Amino acid sequence: MTVQEICSIEKALMELQKVAPDAPLLALGQTVYWDEPMKAGIALAARRLGHNRRLVAGVHDTDYFAKLPSGPHTPGKFKALPHNDTTTRGLWSAAGEFSTLFGSETVITREMLQAAGLRVSKVIAERPTFLDDATEAWGWRGIVSLDDHAPITKDVPLRQIFTELQATFDWALDTTIATLGGEGKQKAIELADELRTKICELSEEPGQSVSGFYQRLIPVLYEFCANAPIDLETTATTELLRFNILTCQSCRFELLNLFVDQATRAVACSAYDEAIHGSSGLYELSRFGTGAIPFDLVIPGHGRGTIRLGTRGAVVMTPTPQFLSFKKPLSSVQDLAAAIEAKFGPDCVLVGKAVTLIGMLAREFVFLFHEGASSYVSFSRKLHQLLAAKGHPLQMNPIFRVKYDVWGALKVCCSWLRLPEPFQRAFGTEELCGPSFSARWKEVAKQQSDVLGTLATMRRPIELIRFLQRTHGDSWKVLAEEYEGLHQRLGQLERSLQHLRSERFALYDQARRLRAKRVGAEMQKGNHFRAAIFEKDPSQEDLSERERLTAAVTAVIHEVSEIENRMVELSHAQNKLVNEKEIQLIHDRRRSIELEAELKRVRMIRQAVINSKGLTRANLRPSAWWFRLVCPDGLWFRETIDTAECYLEPLI
Repeated sequence: MTVQEICSIEKALMELQKVAPDAPLLALGQTVYWDEPMKAGIALAARRLGHNRRLVAGVHDTDYFAKLPSGPHTPGKFKALPHNDTTTRGLWSAAGEFSTLFGSETVITREMLQAAGLRVSKVIAERPTFLDDATEAWGWRGIVSLDDHAPITKDVPLRQIFTELQATFDWALDTTIATLGGEGKQKAIELADELRTKICELSEEPGQSVSGFYQRLIPVLYEFCANAPIDLETTATTELLRFNILTCQSCRFELLNLFVDQATRAVACSAYDEAIHGSSGLYELSRFGTGAIPFDLVIPGHGRGTIRLGTRGAVVMTPTPQFLSFKKPLSSVQDLAAAIEAKFGPDCVLVGKAVTLIGMLAREFVFLFHEGASSYVSFSRKLHQLLAAKGHPLQMNPIFRVKYDVWGALKVCCSWLRLPEPFQRAFGTEELCGPSFSARWKEVAKQQSDVLGTLATMRRPIELIRFLQRTHGDSWKVLAEEYEGLHQRLGQLERSLQHLRSERFALYDQARRLRAKRVGAEMQKGNHFRAAIFEKDPSQEDLSERERLTAAVTAVIHEVSEIENRMVELSHAQNKLVNEKEIQLIHDRRRSIELEAELKRVRMIRQAVINSKGLTRANLRPSAWWFRLVCPDGLWFRETIDTAECYLEPLI
């Protein structure tokens, strides 16, 4: 099938009924605190339209917890961090991800700063830590493991992380509530306290893992966000992909079978490498070791590791590698399941890497993805297409994509919003109502995107300063006038220096000519000496000629000496002029003004990115709990769902 045109939820569900009538919807996420509970709206809409399709909401608990990119490690500890382009560059967090109202994981990267004209090296030289805050994603925090080896979510006891989880969620709730004004703020406080109470009650069950806690929290957050009970089933990848002799025949493991069977393994591995070729962050199987396949095994008590298959055995690359032996080459997933269960028991989990996980579960489920979710889908689709072309077609359900217009839907919500500082100048106000934000945000995003383009043209300091004068008023007018005055004074001094340099350079040329003249005079004197004086009986005329030639050499030497003395005088004069206190002060002041302007440029870039790219990203993937706090009557949530655009995205 081809990508269906974007349409309403109703039409998309009707199309889905034709191609996958019995497949359950699968909402699978690493965390429950972000956009996953928005999918409650799709379930409600489906029921309202007469569809009885099951909704399975799961926790991807076999994924790794985020790891601290750098710095000291502390086993068993976790910490909430912002994401910037310096100290936490490359941070990837999923199992504990939070965003406050209007926030998103939109890092203001160095590339963005440079593209907008910033002289990054100059700013870093003057302010080494300035970019830490300047590049930070606004309104976002992610929890990372401080362990040397990041654990998978299922192995993390809730007691180790709950304090940090709840503190970070409190931060997100409190900063969101702070943006609310009018009568709605008190109601939001009450709802937030209600949610906190439920979360704390769920956390009290002893011995539970983060995965178990999230599974119990799913229905609570779904119902809270939708303000209605949701008919759903909860699960986790540890349940969906448990691999033993009883489960291995499930259609979920059909894709795996192509990589396990000795007869098809080479073709499947080749298709995988071809599918990911040219990607960023995905590696060919050879990078994982000889015999590697794009699947991992989670072994209770040993962790998760890549599976490497041989003809008579296998290695699982857990932190401490584990080994399997076979009597004969594997010919099916049943053979592999039997060997794994015999060695490690029936509770192992066999999970695909990023590209193959989608193909495992799409065989049975319809993934419910928000627009922008999962950047691996295109590689998964290419893998399935390549396998089909090589004679191994697989049936796959399409992805059900949902594209929200969160800020557009805010037009039905009459709550008042106190804009956080990065948004105030862009929107031209500190406080506005929901409909006003809804009406203005796209134009604001466009204007701020245009600002980035304009800043990119401001390469010379004086151009930037004059631009700031035009856009930020009289304070920059004063600095612009001062800077131009300093520039003029330096111009005068530069002309004086240039005069001295020109005279010196002219003397260099003259000195070179005189040195050549001296060489000629000395050669004449030497030739005459050999011809008329040396071992000869020189006449008075010869002696007089020698005196004349000697005097000519002496005169040239004197001229050279005078020029060299003048060159030294000019050099001293030039150095004195350059090192004059006035010039030093002018240079220092000019550099200070230039730095002020560059720092202002950074703040303008940050504001522009937050109000354009950041708001756009939050518009597509909002934190679901925002809706109930901002608009307790549920109108904003319902309007967001009712106006959502959907389409079916093929995986084959």
